[in-house]
Parts: sequence; C-alpha cells; structure tokens
Amino acid sequence: NEIGSRAKEVSRVLGTLGSREKNMGLEEAARALLEGEEEILEANSRDYEKARSDGMSQGLLDRLKLTPARVQAMADGLLQVASLEDPVGEVLSMKLRPNGLQIGRKRVPLGVIGMIYEARPNVTADAAVLCLKAGNTVLLRGGREAFRSNRALVSIMRDALAEAGLPQDCVALVEDTSRESAKELMNLTAYLDVLIPRGGAGLIRSVVENAHVPVI
Repeated sequence: NEIGSRAKEVSRVLGTLGSREKNMGLEEAARALLEGEEEILEANSRDYEKARSDGMSQGLLDRLKLTPARVQAMADGLLQVASLEDPVGEVLSMKLRPNGLQIGRKRVPLGVIGMIYEARPNVTADAAVLCLKAGNTVLLRGGREAFRSNRALVSIMRDALAEAGLPQDCVALVEDTSRESAKELMNLTAYLDVLIPRGGAGLIRSVVENAHVPVI
C-alpha cells in the first residue's frame, strides 16, 4: 500500500512530462547502469551461486546470469527506447460525425503498471524503460532468485532518474518476494491500474485467475 500510494502520486506528475524530460532520465539511467556494472555483477553473482546451490536448472541459470555484455545490452536498450517517438499524445484516428463533432482516439499514460516476472534480471530494465517512456510509473516484483540483482538495478536506476530531475518513485521494487506479496499486488486496486505478468504459463495463469486489477 505504501509503495502503491507513492507510485500513484508520482504517476500524476510523470504523465505530464514531455519527451525531453523522459529521454534525459532514460539516458542518465543507461549511463548509470554502465558505471554501476561492478555492483550489478557482484549482486548477480550472489544470486547465481545461491540458485545453483539450490539446484536451479542450467537453462534457468543461464537466464539469471548477467555478464558485462548483458549489462551493456540493457544500457543499449534504454538508449534505443529513448530514441523512439514518444507515444503519449499520438492521435490514432479522427472522425467527423454528421453533427459536425470530431471524435478521435489519443494515446495517454495508463498510470501505475505492476510487473510480475521470474528470474530474468534484464526484464527489470526492460519493464522500467518501456513504462517510463509511455509516461507510466511501474511497480516491479521479480522472482526471489534474482532479488539481489533486481535490487541493485532498481537502486541504480532510481538514483539516475533523480539525478535527471525525475521522481525516484516512478520506478519501484517490491522487495518482498513471497507468494503473499504477489497476491497483494494482484489485489492492489486502490493504486494499480494494470498488471502485466511475464514468464511461464503457470505464472500467467495464476495472475489471470487471482488478480482483481486489469491484466494484460
């Protein structure tokens, strides 16, 4: 509730920002990820060793592992999104009614987006940048296997966004990785506008069946 409340308040500010402000935040976050590479890889190494000792399969370990090349790819992804046209404010269609009234569709931010995903730290950066570009705040809830990696990534990005003049709380991490926290997020109707699960069929089915907020 506390995280959701802050995200909702910030969403009202973020939705009014122009392309320049948002892109500056994304560019600063990309720079910060590269400068924080050592911190990110150290946190990821701890996640990796813990997951391996717990018997995680090699395929999932490969998804969990970060390397300098993967950190570079995350930073490049932020810059690529920053270079895209801003979707906010785009008019998709406009029709003239018989009474002379013009009716159209215009893209606007959704507000607060929740993301539930599994042990892929790169999703943390992907989700944050895409939501921010579209003027949305995001609550990230990753899997426990990547907790240290996700915490390092979000901390670095939040500091970078603040450095660029954006509110830190436009990106937030749910640090409780229990099943209970996932259920609470699925029912955060007071603050969450939409919930997006990214992962296997089991995760997606659980969210669709249990969520009381709209799901994409």
